[in-house]
Amino acid sequence: MSKNNIIYGLKPVVEAIKEGKEIDKIFFQKSILPHKINEVKKIASEYNIPFQFVPKEKLNKLTRKNHQGIVALISPVEYINIETLLPSVFESGKAPFLLILDKITDVRNLGAIARSAECAGVDAIILPSKGSAQINADAIKTSAGALHKIPVCRNSNLKETILYIKNSGLQIVAATEKAEKYHYDIDYSKPTAIILGSEEKGISGEYLKLCDEIVKIPMAGEIQSLNVSVAAGIIMFEVVKQRL
Repeated sequence: MSKNNIIYGLKPVVEAIKEGKEIDKIFFQKSILPHKINEVKKIASEYNIPFQFVPKEKLNKLTRKNHQGIVALISPVEYINIETLLPSVFESGKAPFLLILDKITDVRNLGAIARSAECAGVDAIILPSKGSAQINADAIKTSAGALHKIPVCRNSNLKETILYIKNSGLQIVAATEKAEKYHYDIDYSKPTAIILGSEEKGISGEYLKLCDEIVKIPMAGEIQSLNVSVAAGIIMFEVVKQRL
């Protein structure tokens, strides 16, 4: 990791957050005394920045400098607020097209999905603050630079975000092999948000309950599942096909 992508030490991390730098994640040393990080934890919560407690060895791998038990990773992308972005899409006269990724943890899958999403004219990708792949150099490379072009929204409460999107007039469509309908049976000319889940766990049950439609991609072979980035591409370009 480039030394330009990390900040270490108590005061530098706090100052970076207050200055508006996009922090992807904060790592705290497991053995650090709680009172030393209270300020950082508080401001991280205020700015919806995820944090994790890790062994000292992990921090030492990130930097050989005196990190004081705190290292922050700077995000290579600027996160956008969905509450600001969505009204502007409506105002432009376009039917919004959003992509919600529920804990996609592989950076290459994330990058590949972002590349397809940019090509398909998706207005924004929405990620949870915790449990999602880090947007790093590998993700950006796999996306062919799309992660620098397409708006990315990061939210600490994905359920509330889905409810906001639904209440804003978008139909919520979940893609899962457990569905009855096929992905091409839906009218995508309407404002639409598509939810995709991780290959291991799929879409969270609480999010499925909020969906207006649940769809699957038809399969002809023995293996009854696709790589999530492939599935994303198939469904996104069905939206493109219908809207063209």
